[in-house]
Amino acid sequence: MRLALLDYGAGNLHSLGKALEGAGAEVVITSDWSKALSLSALILPGVGAFGAAAAALPQDRAPIREALQGGFPCLGICLGMQLFFENSEESEGDGISLVPGSVELLDAPVVPQMGWNDVEIDDDPIFDGVGPLIGYYANSYICVPDKEADTIAWSEYDNRRFAAAVRRENTWGMQFHPEKSSAPGRRIIANFVAAVSYTHLRAHETD
Repeated sequence: MRLALLDYGAGNLHSLGKALEGAGAEVVITSDWSKALSLSALILPGVGAFGAAAAALPQDRAPIREALQGGFPCLGICLGMQLFFENSEESEGDGISLVPGSVELLDAPVVPQMGWNDVEIDDDPIFDGVGPLIGYYANSYICVPDKEADTIAWSEYDNRRFAAAVRRENTWGMQFHPEKSSAPGRRIIANFVAAVSYTHLRAHETD
């Protein structure tokens, strides 16, 4: 079971890679989208600008979108979560358009949001055993899904409630950084790796 950690020139790869390895995954850092989709799962890291990351996407986003719609496991963190959406106010460029909606500037007197914030979690396997969650944030933009059902966690900043996490099929997005969110964050990463392992095993059983 090998997980692709996408290097699009703007991500925080080291700490995220260490967290994934700590959960038992073999991590392959690559900027090759075809190679990434040939492995067991895809990780889109955070940190960076939407425009630069969108420019690193293949010109034809359809193969990525169709793979994720078909159940290929993926975890997007911060900027990585924002790439699941159609577009962003931050800059020009199109996302993957897996989750209908857009990315908007966080309307608050102090931006970016830096530091710890409570996360209200829904009943989803990615949060199994997590308990009370305080996530570490470093964001100026937030995701605004068109469909409320896509949101599985929420946070509030300066009286604005926003999507802290989203899910579609086996794709999860986290606006906060689980790799920097102490034991609860590490549990989220371990839950993702376990989900990938289960999906990988089922795929081999049906071969």
